[in-house]
Amino acid sequence: MPTAASVAPVAPQTQAPPSGQASAEVTVVDPALVKRAVKAAALGNAMEWFDFGVYSYIAVTLGKVFFPSGNPTAQLLSTFGAFAAAFLIRPLGGMVFGPLGDRIGRQKILALTMIMMAAGTFAIGLIPSYGAIGVGAPILLLIARLVQGFSTGGEYAGASTFIAEYAPDKKRGFLGSWLEFGTLAGYIGGAGLVTLMTALLSSDDLLSWGWRIPFLIAGPMGLIGLYLRMKLEETPAFAAELAKAHKDEQSRPKVRLRDMVTGQWKALLLCMGLVLVFNVTDYMLLSYMPSYLTSELKYDETHGLLVVLAVMALMMCVQPFAGALTDRVGRRPVIAAGCVGFLLLSVPALLLIRQGSLWAIGLGMAALGLLLVCFTASMPSTLPALFPTKVRYGSLSIGFNISVSIFGGTTPLVVTALIGATGNMMMPAYYMMAAAVVGGVAVWFMSESAGRPLPGSPPAVEASSISSPSGA
Repeated sequence: MPTAASVAPVAPQTQAPPSGQASAEVTVVDPALVKRAVKAAALGNAMEWFDFGVYSYIAVTLGKVFFPSGNPTAQLLSTFGAFAAAFLIRPLGGMVFGPLGDRIGRQKILALTMIMMAAGTFAIGLIPSYGAIGVGAPILLLIARLVQGFSTGGEYAGASTFIAEYAPDKKRGFLGSWLEFGTLAGYIGGAGLVTLMTALLSSDDLLSWGWRIPFLIAGPMGLIGLYLRMKLEETPAFAAELAKAHKDEQSRPKVRLRDMVTGQWKALLLCMGLVLVFNVTDYMLLSYMPSYLTSELKYDETHGLLVVLAVMALMMCVQPFAGALTDRVGRRPVIAAGCVGFLLLSVPALLLIRQGSLWAIGLGMAALGLLLVCFTASMPSTLPALFPTKVRYGSLSIGFNISVSIFGGTTPLVVTALIGATGNMMMPAYYMMAAAVVGGVAVWFMSESAGRPLPGSPPAVEASSISSPSGA
């Protein structure tokens, strides 16, 4: 009677099959190790969006601290200009960190991006004001933002790749969904902290020293995240690639930028289409809508921000269940449902929001938020499955960051410009509908990946699911 292979935490193993069946290589992973990998990856994403929430909510104060006084509008535009610079450099970071992650390992690069993100955010809290050092203040702010943006270029693709390569095939959607859970938690934490400080501190205290506190918190957070990531072992998929390179008498897997682009152009186009609908709707709801409520609908600013935070809390509650759903019914149906939902419900939801009452705004925002969960719960497991192991980190970094920089990060600016040019207050709905069409086309051409091994990897199962076969 054949026996099951012994269980190792991360290394790929060949499991003896029952009589009469062909042998197959199976990657066996330790559930405890998988949980640690998910926590470490999600914490980095949470820190990125903690900074995003802090920077967005305290932008007016930062404008007064880092830029010449006199014109509040110019101060705010300058602050958001430094914010936008981080988006522009993200593709460059992806082109550097992605190929490195495919060559020297996912774990090492994720530790490096964590250090850089924490250092960039922490440094902002230490920069002297414009009144103290003059033009040096905005220059140092810009440098810190560029460091953050450069490191972020390798963060999301690396974190989603890390979780996907650790996760068992049947739980990849559920485990991947915790990455975006970290995103929502980080944003709520950052925005909530700024809101609390604004309520507790006087305007003078917030301007003189209070604004530094949220940025300085990034230091301890980064050290915790770095500790968790340094304690992890390399993913089974990359370990197998490294073993293959050693067998071929190479010190490292051979990875060329050309292979990541020209050799994966179909997958890159699908990736960019999926990221487009994901990020346009994400930035529309979480970044642009507070400004839309305030500037276009003349809604009270505090109430508008609280509505967005409440919607994000609702999304957090639903996120893991939606991730598990993608494991049962597939990624394509869930993403398709989100695209169809945005195509059909964007206009009714925005009409509800424009109605102006608290319940109508809450209902319209909640509808958009629940549709967005179709993407936040699916993408961390869908996108890595588009690419083979050898180029997964690099190709995903390039496709993801180019699409985010061109389409996601520009969403608030483009929609504001469209409203200004046309006078049509329904432009946010039309823009989301256009993104949904692009996403629908990408879903049509993508292959289902739920419950299946990642390209270039053997089937992955949990150690607890391995048992000795019984019978003769």
